[in-house]
Order: sequence, then C-alpha cells, then structure tokens
Amino acid sequence: MPTIMIAYVEQRQRLVSDGDAEHSDGGDAGQENIGALGVAAAAGDIALAARDFGGMVFIPPATLLRPSKTDDVVRAVCVARRSSRLTVAARGNGHSVGGQAMARGGVVLDMRDLGPPMELVRCGGVAADVPAGALWEEVLEWGVRNHGMAPTSWTDYLRLTVGGTLSNGGISGQAFRHGPQVANVAELEVVTGDGERRVCSPSLCSDLFFAALGGLGQFGVITRARIPLVPAPKMVRWIRVVYKEFEEYAGDAEWLVTRAGSEAFDYVEGFAFVNDVSDPVNGWASVPILPGSVFEPAKIPAVSEPILYCLELALHHNHREAAGVDERVKEMLWPLRYMRGLVLAADVSYVDFLSRVGRAEEEARANGTWATPHPWLNILVSSSDIADFDRTVFKRILRRGVGGPMLVYPLLRSKWDPRMSVAVPESEMFYLVALLRFIAPRAGDAALEEAVAQNREIIGCCRSKGYDFKVYVPHYESEADWARHFGRDWARFVERKRRYDPIAILAPGQTIFARAEPPAAAAAAAP
Repeated sequence: MPTIMIAYVEQRQRLVSDGDAEHSDGGDAGQENIGALGVAAAAGDIALAARDFGGMVFIPPATLLRPSKTDDVVRAVCVARRSSRLTVAARGNGHSVGGQAMARGGVVLDMRDLGPPMELVRCGGVAADVPAGALWEEVLEWGVRNHGMAPTSWTDYLRLTVGGTLSNGGISGQAFRHGPQVANVAELEVVTGDGERRVCSPSLCSDLFFAALGGLGQFGVITRARIPLVPAPKMVRWIRVVYKEFEEYAGDAEWLVTRAGSEAFDYVEGFAFVNDVSDPVNGWASVPILPGSVFEPAKIPAVSEPILYCLELALHHNHREAAGVDERVKEMLWPLRYMRGLVLAADVSYVDFLSRVGRAEEEARANGTWATPHPWLNILVSSSDIADFDRTVFKRILRRGVGGPMLVYPLLRSKWDPRMSVAVPESEMFYLVALLRFIAPRAGDAALEEAVAQNREIIGCCRSKGYDFKVYVPHYESEADWARHFGRDWARFVERKRRYDPIAILAPGQTIFARAEPPAAAAAAAP
C-alpha cells in the first residue's frame, strides 16, 4: 500500500478579475489520459471549473465532465487512478469560496446533470432517493408539490447541491431540533477513490457512510443520497425580535434551543447588525422581514452599543390553526428579554420561508455583488467563548459590518454523530458565526484584501485566546493546520483516506493530501 503524503507546500493562489486569461498552467499533467474519457472540454467549461462563488482563485483543470449516471463517475475515477498525476473533483453548483471543488490539471465533474431522477421510496418510513447534483431547492419543490412531504433539516440557501452540503455539514435554524443535514441521511451511494461504486448506510459499510458525511469529498464522490421525509407544514409564522445586549440575546437563544416538543420553535437563528440607520446592508434596514415592514428605531435606547442583535424564529402551522398561533407565539415570546416594541412578524408559506434567501440572491444579482468576490468565513465557537468573541470581534473588528449578514446562533453537539467526519467544538453548545461578506462592485482590490486580512485576524484571535472553535467549510494548506482542525480525529481521518482513496485522487482542492503514484507505477519504481 503506497504511503499517503500530506501536502506541506502551500498552494499558491492568486486574486483574479474577469479579464484574466482562461488558460491552464498545469503543463502536460492535465493532458495525461484525458483522451480515455472520450470528451474534450470547451474553453468555457474550463473557465467555469476554474472559478467558484468565492471569486478569489483561478485553478484550471485539464477537463470538465458532466456525468449523467454513476458509471460515468466510476469511469473518470478509474482513468485518473491509472494515470500518474490526474485528480478528480466533484463540483456541485460552484458555491465553494476557496477553490475546494477545483482540480489543477485534473478532472472536474459537474454533478448537476447526474441521474436518475428523484424517486420516493418506502423502507422503514418515507424517503427520497436524490441524485447528488440536485439542488435542495429542487428537492423542496419536488417533495412538496408531488407528495406534500419534505426533509426536516435545511440550509439557509437552497441553491446548493445535496452532495455538496452532505460533504460539509449543512446547517440552518432547524439543526438544534433535527441536527444538521449530515445527520438526516438514511443511505448514500459513493464512488470511492479505488473506482468502486458502493452503497452504504448506518448498518451497511457504516465506516464509509460516516466518513463521507462531512468528509470534504476525501473518501468518495457522493452520487446519490436517501433523505428521510415528513409531511410538510403549510405555513410559517416568521418572527424577528431585537436585542440591545449580547448576553441577553445569547442567553435567550441558548434557552430556546434547549426547549423540546411543543415548547420549542421549529427554527432558531439570529444575526448581529450595525446600529446605524444610514447603512442599507449592515444596519437597521437588514431587520425587516418583508418589503413594507416597519422598523421603529425610536425603541432603541439612545445609549447603545455599535452592534445590535436580532433573534429570528419560526413556528410551523396550517391555515386552520392560525387563530391559535397568535396565543402560542405570545406565550413563547413572553420569557424573552428583547426590546419591547421591536417585534416583526409575518405569516408566509413554508416554501416561501425556506426560499427566503433566494430573494436576497436576486437583489445581489441586480446590484452586482453576486458577481464580485465573497471572502466568507464560517466558524463554530463554543458557548463558553462566544461572549468574549462578541466583545473582540463583533464590537471591535467588525463594528462597521461586513457588507453582508453576520449570523450568530447556537447549536447542540449532541445532534452531531461523532462517527461523522465533521469537526465541531468540544462544548455541548456552540455557535455558528457566519460572516457572509459581499464586496461592492466598485470597491476594488483594497476592499477584498482588507476583508481577507480581517478574516485572518479573526482566526488568529480565536487561536491566541484559546477558544474552543473550528472553522466550518475549512480550507487549510498545511498538515499542522489540518491536524489541529481535526484534533484527536486526525488519525482516523488519515486512516480513512488510506482505506478509501489510497493514492489521493479525490478532492485535491481541499489541499489536505498530495496525489501519490498508482500502485503499479510505485512497484515499478521500487529498487
């Protein structure tokens, strides 16, 4: 068995603009064995695969393939395995922010055309068999429209692929009740780095099943997932309440995510925002729920911090239950310590509520910020450190905002199966902090460099203060950083790589493992 090599050398990545030349700098490595795949990628395909939503790196592959069935994925992996240097990366809807789904001089698989179509299955409950390239938006529409059913755990943004979020985690406001998306899977089909197509579940090839969930694509290409479904609610009471003090905000949020059954909301999230009427992105304007909603700043005390906090809640109901919802919401809000008078609420359909970020995407496309770089940073921070994080990061480093949402809300570690590959803090309760930066179209490179520098400062602060934290959707470039990220599970991660992708063909853009020689070549080179 060849030794797996950890990549010690930092991969050099450069900031690019739309005018940069679309060419590969992979040399002859990118052409090796490509002919065996039987398709030549157009220049536009190469350019597509060389970029992602982050817009900060340009890493051209040798080719881009659009598999229509799992056998196409198997073939691509086998071709790469027989070569000396080719690698394979699965690309969903291109929403990585640091080149994680890229393959320099290798093969990128655009998973969006992968079949077969979604199918309802009944096996110990109702579930959907879903191709990995399907968007969660498509799963929602198909499930509700055709069957009146839906998954229980979502991401805020639904134009991500099933395989993409299951390779990372999949977090939203339902996770405190139902766990992240990786905790809501009954079965996977995976093509491992040895070119084998395997079906796995908690009771069948369970090590591969849990390795692939949150495994950053390192152990196999997920080609299909079986997602449990439940009857979909008709309506959602969508509520936002505003806080002046972080300690009260965090205390109430933590209390809410420990409620169970009928005492619990169906969704708990929240965000920090700038205490500024003039800032349309970071300020008061970010709080209203629907167009025309009124935010009353007069309710905010004159002496307030530069950062305020908004707790976002949702309660499912049906049309016929609307009268009783008012009383139930009143009772559930009564113990909370938000600023009275700063409550916004609306009844919207379940589908509209889950699709809410799609409207923000439309606005970002209209104002040009969807096409600019997005140096996003997601961190999981222990509840024991979150108050100090607020004082140091929100109130000091980010007191003027980030040009986009600053999410901060609690999650429960007990909802994450420790057998999965995802790394989370040690604390039972920890917070997702999502700094979703949008760079203004005319801001220039200086604004991007400042945002990237702030991200580094924040990570440095977390380390220097000894926080119990993990970067979510991580992208490191040294063995020491990856070993620190996975902690005591690093040895397990390395062993799983050896078992399922022994020559490190898969997901090279994560910069965790370096491609090794195939077994035959290694044997031939031996003295």
